Amino acid sequence: MKKLSISFIVLSVLLLGCISNTDKSRGPEPSPADPEVVAEMEQQALKPINDSLPIIGLLMYNGVLTTEVTATMDVFSKPTEAGKQLFNVITIAETSDPIVSEEGLKIVPDYTFENCPKLDVLFVPSAYDMYAQVHNPKIVEFIKEQNKNTQYTVSNCAGAHLIGESGIADGKKIVTWIGGGEELQKNYPNLKVQNDSIVRYMEDGKFLSSNGNLISYVSALNLLKKMAGQEQVDFVKSYLYLNELQNWNQ
Repeated sequence: MKKLSISFIVLSVLLLGCISNTDKSRGPEPSPADPEVVAEMEQQALKPINDSLPIIGLLMYNGVLTTEVTATMDVFSKPTEAGKQLFNVITIAETSDPIVSEEGLKIVPDYTFENCPKLDVLFVPSAYDMYAQVHNPKIVEFIKEQNKNTQYTVSNCAGAHLIGESGIADGKKIVTWIGGGEELQKNYPNLKVQNDSIVRYMEDGKFLSSNGNLISYVSALNLLKKMAGQEQVDFVKSYLYLNELQNWNQ
């Protein structure tokens, strides 16, 4: 019995020595706090981009109206009837922290202002209180910089205030939330604010705008027609049962 115990101890020591030598031969493991490791982990966590497809960027911030993010994603994330992807659709916020919408939905952004790729389309949504966003120079600067590259820049609802603050659409026609036109015109006299009591959607060059909320589907579908054609619009509307929704009370 003693011989067996001694043999077991010797074998254990040898095994521990082998494991220790093996670990040493591998070299030191990189620390999770190593900046290169952190950067690589962040890069791997980013939503993949298909470089051959246009990039649709959805700006977000705390208090954003949920439908003004999801409506656009709903429309542009749908493939063709044959199953072909047409667009990259990404969400963007100032930081990688989850944003909380007006309705309490938590959304983790795909990209931040720092690592966001150049966008082909930028959608600027609204919140019920735009003071914090309009007075955030980082948001305003992000819109300015992306507008240099975008084919279209779209605002929904009070997102028009951020367009006004950025100055990118001075001299252009724009519409905002129903009842908000007078305030928008007062704050940004260089904009040509349309009558929001009758205008639901407006185009002026590369700048598109709408009353927002569920009317965000209108701006998204109109832009989809420009970028992908009426056939894709019809397919998306059928996919989302939008025609049935229009006749829901009949």
